[in-house]
Amino acid sequence: MSRLPPRSRKVRILATLGPASDTPEMIRALFVAGADAFRINMSHGAHEDHAARIATIRALEKEFQRPTTILGDLQGPKLRVGTFEKGLALLETGAPFILDRDETPGDSRRVNLPHPEIYAALVPETRLLLDDGKMVLRVKAISEDRIDTIVEVGGTLSNRKGVNVPDVVVPVPALTDKDRRDLSFAMQQGCDWIALSFVQRPEDLAEARKLMGGYGSLMAKIEKPSAVQRLEEIIEMADGVMVARGDLGVELPPYDVPPLQKQIVATARRMGRPVVVATQMLESMIKSPSPTRAEVSDVATAVYDGADAVMLSAETAAGDWPVEAVAMMDAIAHSVERDPGYLARLHFTETLPDPTTADALAEATGNIVNVVGASAITCFTSSGSTVRRVARERPSAPILALTPRTDTARKLGLTWGVHAIRTKDIGNFEEMIGKARRMALRHGMAEKGGKIVVLAGVPFGTPGSTNVLHVAAVRGDELKDRD
Repeated sequence: MSRLPPRSRKVRILATLGPASDTPEMIRALFVAGADAFRINMSHGAHEDHAARIATIRALEKEFQRPTTILGDLQGPKLRVGTFEKGLALLETGAPFILDRDETPGDSRRVNLPHPEIYAALVPETRLLLDDGKMVLRVKAISEDRIDTIVEVGGTLSNRKGVNVPDVVVPVPALTDKDRRDLSFAMQQGCDWIALSFVQRPEDLAEARKLMGGYGSLMAKIEKPSAVQRLEEIIEMADGVMVARGDLGVELPPYDVPPLQKQIVATARRMGRPVVVATQMLESMIKSPSPTRAEVSDVATAVYDGADAVMLSAETAAGDWPVEAVAMMDAIAHSVERDPGYLARLHFTETLPDPTTADALAEATGNIVNVVGASAITCFTSSGSTVRRVARERPSAPILALTPRTDTARKLGLTWGVHAIRTKDIGNFEEMIGKARRMALRHGMAEKGGKIVVLAGVPFGTPGSTNVLHVAAVRGDELKDRD
């Protein structure tokens, strides 16, 4: 066995696995290069392939003695047109075009649209976007089995291309039959987070919550304009959020996405939920060993905004340079976090505490760290809530989370600044301070003569009881004691 030291950066890196990264050797290389968590994309691949990748991650966890986070990303409903007689058709700008319930292959005048929910939701003058927004239709008239449109932006449309409906809420359940099967599989395989696609309203999270039955953590992917309109309600219902910029950029003008990204990140931070910024972060590295300067700035912006994690998609799942992409993201994050103005920028977002003892202590912790020069914050936690409260304040010192629960340690892998360790529970105050010192020394987060801030709850082992804050001096000989 070997032990990697805690990451010296606070933002986390989430890497998607796929054909380019499905061998144990490659997954290990991604982990060593800086990946803190791995995304299993249920939109592609068979369950047996995903199971093999998950087994590899768990083997790495044992090898490096570090709880490692796995996110199972559900596909969600996919709205698509039918087929064409010739496999494709040219839609001319300004020409009429019909979508209907007729399953006969289409042509340049019409095509099948097998989604009754769309017919029910549309109103005249709303838009339909085809093939990731490459073509735009303006709705003129709707009946139960026919939609008359005018082509505003034309192009060549081929079989089963996607349809986006940006201007209305489509009454489509966020979970399909495939998603339910994938969710069951992800839970059986021990995925720590479940990401739910196509979230339009807080109610969309209810079925997934029910099926999960208290298992794992639920992440809402914000990829629909309708979700942004009810953002706080959705975040309140979720354990975390993902800014899915690819789909947002299809349904919204591209220039609207950056301010929305900042709004979503800031709102999630204020509400104490981990937030992941995703999609096309280092897109050119799918084929190139180096990114564009604009992509580097894009990743840096997410780090400056205080995102908990930044995600790589096709760069690591299907790209030619997966390890280099992770290493580049790691280097960008380190560069930003070395900026003397980094922490000040993080605190542009105000995170007001709730009137609770736990929130009061979490807020005080950051100030105490700065005043006494503490090198680490050690949190004893069962559910992880104490750690998340402290991380919300974005303190200058790293957070060492000590928990007796493996599932808690794994879920914290997407939380800013946290290094989580599974360890035996504590029984009294003296044991708490001794263990905090030893674990901080053992993991390189404290040195002889330094100070650490310790947070815990009394009675020990009771979730949600954080009520103790203590500053401890590290002697340097604590590792001679038995753990």
